[in-house]
Amino acid sequence: MNDFARSIRAAASLIGETNPELLDIVALSVRVSLTASIVALAIGAPVGAWLAIARFPGRQVFIVFANALLGLPPVVVGLGLYLFLSRSGPLGTAGLLFTPTAMVIAQTLLGAPIVVALVHRSSTLLWAEYGDLARTDGLSVLRSVALLFALGRPSLLTAFLAAFGRAIAEVGAIIIVGGNIHGFTRTMTTAIVLETSKGDLPLALGLGLILLMLSVAVSTVALLVVGCAEEK
Repeated sequence: MNDFARSIRAAASLIGETNPELLDIVALSVRVSLTASIVALAIGAPVGAWLAIARFPGRQVFIVFANALLGLPPVVVGLGLYLFLSRSGPLGTAGLLFTPTAMVIAQTLLGAPIVVALVHRSSTLLWAEYGDLARTDGLSVLRSVALLFALGRPSLLTAFLAAFGRAIAEVGAIIIVGGNIHGFTRTMTTAIVLETSKGDLPLALGLGLILLMLSVAVSTVALLVVGCAEEK
């Protein structure tokens, strides 16, 4: 118990000293996860809204498949992406393996299904209410999607924050395609794994506390923003 208390105090001291290594790791984690979440939103939101509007053969199968992707194992995503980006893979010549870009791609692949599922569910409810009006006005599919985005801003924010939460907590995929390289691809989650295995609990706990605070902050902001939007 005393060792645990000392580790907690050391972690708090490490955070208070604004350790440069700690700041670099946190900055990279936020940058990579934020980029991946924005890309996931840009890809997944239109797809989710389109699925609520469009009617075509196999649509239900597509929806079921999109929701099934929510359970993608991160290590499998990382392994598949590794094979694509390795020297012998289709994208090997791009030189993306063990770079932050590869980590962004991995997190995007994991975040996009979350965005698709959340946006589709909210858009389906909105389309059931406003679909007849949109059809009467002769809105195109593109304008109908824009209408759903305008009406469903809180759900878009929720989808973005859910993708961000998944991305910033991810470790399995990014450690495979990023390599956990010191000063280049080391994030909070991969550093926690490494430092724990080395027995450096203060740094691991410091990163864990920061990650926990970020997660709580993101959830709090989501609840406040969505609550304010619903009140309006």
